[in-house]
Amino acid sequence: MLKTKPDLSTAKLWNISFGFFGVQIAYALQSANISRIFATLGADPHNLSYFWILPPLMGMVVQPLVGLFSDKTWTRFGRRIPYLFVGAAVAVLVMCLLPNAGNLEFTVMSAMTFGLISLMFLDTSINMAMQPFKMMVGDMVNEKQKAKAYSIQSFLCNAGSLAGYVFPFLFAAIGIASVAAPGIIPDSVKWSFYVGAAILILCVIYTMMNVKEYDPQQMAAFQETAQAESKATVEAGGSKNQALKVFFQVGLVQFFCWAAFMYMWTYTNGSIADTAFGVDMSDPNHAATQAYQDAGNWVGILFAVQAIGSMIWALVLPRFSNVKVAYAVSLVVGGLGFAMVPYIGDKWLLFVPYFLIGFAWAAMLAMPFTLVTNALEGSKYMGTFLGLFNCTICIPQIVAAALGGVILTALGSFQGNMLLLAGILLIVGAACVFVISDTKKA
Repeated sequence: MLKTKPDLSTAKLWNISFGFFGVQIAYALQSANISRIFATLGADPHNLSYFWILPPLMGMVVQPLVGLFSDKTWTRFGRRIPYLFVGAAVAVLVMCLLPNAGNLEFTVMSAMTFGLISLMFLDTSINMAMQPFKMMVGDMVNEKQKAKAYSIQSFLCNAGSLAGYVFPFLFAAIGIASVAAPGIIPDSVKWSFYVGAAILILCVIYTMMNVKEYDPQQMAAFQETAQAESKATVEAGGSKNQALKVFFQVGLVQFFCWAAFMYMWTYTNGSIADTAFGVDMSDPNHAATQAYQDAGNWVGILFAVQAIGSMIWALVLPRFSNVKVAYAVSLVVGGLGFAMVPYIGDKWLLFVPYFLIGFAWAAMLAMPFTLVTNALEGSKYMGTFLGLFNCTICIPQIVAAALGGVILTALGSFQGNMLLLAGILLIVGAACVFVISDTKKA
């Protein structure tokens, strides 16, 4: 008798992804503060994008390996969970080291080198901790509940982002210093990383204690059923190459989306420091000014607004009857949000575009994995494929980061122009959604 994956309670779906809340706090702190940290250490604005090449490069190496090895790993602790725990433990250690890059009496170059190495290990460990959550949904959730499971994961992801983004602002508000001597990371940023590290490890331990992965015999039975259904689909006229086709079609959309967000993470700080805080970005010491650090804190608030928009939109997405329409509409709205940013000089009005950008982020977290895991249902190598799929996230970031300085110079050195470019990229990505062959009702 063929065996199918059972429906899981909402509580179990939440438990599978709960640790993602802590992982995303770490990722949010990295995303919102890396440009600020390296600018504080002395990096030239035209070179900021180059510091962002390393994180996606490490992700492109690590996540396929995590997928490949975890596909073959069966322990009493689970299949994916051991990788989750090791990644989280290393991330906690590095989160305590990275913000101290300027405190070790290094030269400017040595401090940036230390920061870069720390960033490499931080992103490697975050990727190692993040990918198992996506794989566990693919392993444990049936096709009917998968969209709901990834929407829950998207919600928790954005809730974690919200916390990580506002930490520097909140710590500054309660009196922890948000400025420091030139080359030194402010205490408000340091304490944000320390507290984020503590929450990360606690959330991961919660998931480890409350999730029991299927054993090899159960997984083999589920795969046998899915393969039989896949064979029936092929015999009815489906394509054996459907999964690979969907993989590359979704990857095309991913290219434009992740390039756009790379430019948001890299250039939001400089853009709003210029337009909303009146910072003279041509001043070599602009990063040591109170106004620039205030802008850095406000970036966290804007990214938190984006996370709120994403959390709300994540609850709306499952109500769309057509997953591709939901995906495309979300990207168009986010693109319009990006295009508004360079033309708004009031820091409060910036809430509007960043709320809209959250719509695109929610879709990017949920829709690609819904489409791809449905196409891969029944594969024994779900983790390996999802690890390889991460390359569709990493490659566009690497390309965008490598070209960022050249494009910024060509556009006149105003960092807001890079956000306008990000908006155009998202709208192109929305157009590409309609080439995706979705033969299953996701």
